Amino acid sequence: MNSEKSKCEELKEKLLIKKKNGTLKMSEQDVTNADEFCEPYKEFLNKAKTEREFIKRTIELAKEKGFEEYNCENKYKPGDKIYYINRGKSLVLTVIGRKGCKDGIKMAAAHVDSPRIDIKPRPLYESNDLAFLKTHYYGGIKKYQWTTIPLALHGKVIKKDGTNLNVVLGESEDEPCFCITDLLPHLAKEQMNKTMLKGFTGEDLNILIGSRPFRSDEGSELVKLNIMKILNEKYGIIESDFLSAELEMVPAFKSRDIGFDKSMIGAYGHDDKVCAYTAVMAILDCESPEQTVMTILADKEEIGSDGNTGMKSAFFRYFIADIANQEGIKGRHVLTKSKCLSADVNAAFDPTYATVYEPMNSCYINNGVVITKYTGSGGKYDTSDASAEFMFEIRRMLEDANIVWQTGELGKVDGGGGGTVAKFIANLNVDVVDLGVPVLSMHAPFEIVSKSDVYMAYKTFRKFFES
Repeated sequence: MNSEKSKCEELKEKLLIKKKNGTLKMSEQDVTNADEFCEPYKEFLNKAKTEREFIKRTIELAKEKGFEEYNCENKYKPGDKIYYINRGKSLVLTVIGRKGCKDGIKMAAAHVDSPRIDIKPRPLYESNDLAFLKTHYYGGIKKYQWTTIPLALHGKVIKKDGTNLNVVLGESEDEPCFCITDLLPHLAKEQMNKTMLKGFTGEDLNILIGSRPFRSDEGSELVKLNIMKILNEKYGIIESDFLSAELEMVPAFKSRDIGFDKSMIGAYGHDDKVCAYTAVMAILDCESPEQTVMTILADKEEIGSDGNTGMKSAFFRYFIADIANQEGIKGRHVLTKSKCLSADVNAAFDPTYATVYEPMNSCYINNGVVITKYTGSGGKYDTSDASAEFMFEIRRMLEDANIVWQTGELGKVDGGGGGTVAKFIANLNVDVVDLGVPVLSMHAPFEIVSKSDVYMAYKTFRKFFES
């Protein structure tokens, strides 16, 4: 009996996937490194809540590491570090490899926008002695999650005289914040009988911004007038300046450790800033790669990647063509030989809502970086599907580097679905697969990730660039 059991265990060891918490596969040093790596990440999130802020802060870090802005007239050599900025909302960081790009480029592509509440072009109004801003939500959100939480105003205004104004208001304790009101339960019987989808409409997401009137007994809209007076005195803007503004409402709270063991991070914007940050850190630490490497940061993924700063834009394809041209190579030939990790998150299995997941093919907090072979919905619509060859290549890289990793899908087959930038890169004839960090409460104002998984993502991108 004992010998049979021993043979059985032998076969299990040889043939079956071993189930073990990913943290237990990590060394004590890796766990310590993960905790240390995540401290500056938390601070970065606090200062980079919008796509413009993320790009600005990344450029600052890149310059500290010796990166210089790309100049099409310059001739670049192996080891040169350059960045190409596109309209303040997308960015390409590049380290020229020892062999240049003749064998293709290794890319990590992430997005730096997150679901939020945008301010409409004509937002300011008064109703019953209260002043509000009209909004248009951005990306896939559960609207009720954005009510009765403190919100901060971030963005850019170009005033009538052409002056550029960057706005951040509501982040400091001594500053006012803003919120969307909700109905008290005593009067919410009708509201609570509605489905969650219809409990709040987009037009209900109005931001409360003031209640005191301008000190006058004459005229209407005195609260609105008083708000504009304050804005004019503080920022020098007039109401029509909202027409040439990009203003976003984001959660005002800071990144925080989660759990008695401090093993997780709760914050706004992990999707997809957690993958963008780790991919940025990896290329900043990359000194002399064999092949040219790139970290691409794009905008507008949450609304379909359209526009001249989204991944459908030709900005990074043009940039690759320019880099290739310097080496006397056609851009399309470089792309055909290139490989990309689409750096994006996946939904971590949540036992509270287990019925929407397929446990065997879900990813789990603390089980390492997750490879998502395909996203899309239903019958794999709206996705690229990574090839067996490229899956093997990434699998072998992860195993050789002792990186903790797992695979995952986005819930049950007919349960919904989602997408990433992977398909837009694959359309350029590039080998690509999604790889990133599992997230709990994805698209909520306060998302949760594991520190161990964040660190494994960094190790993965760095290994990918250097291998």
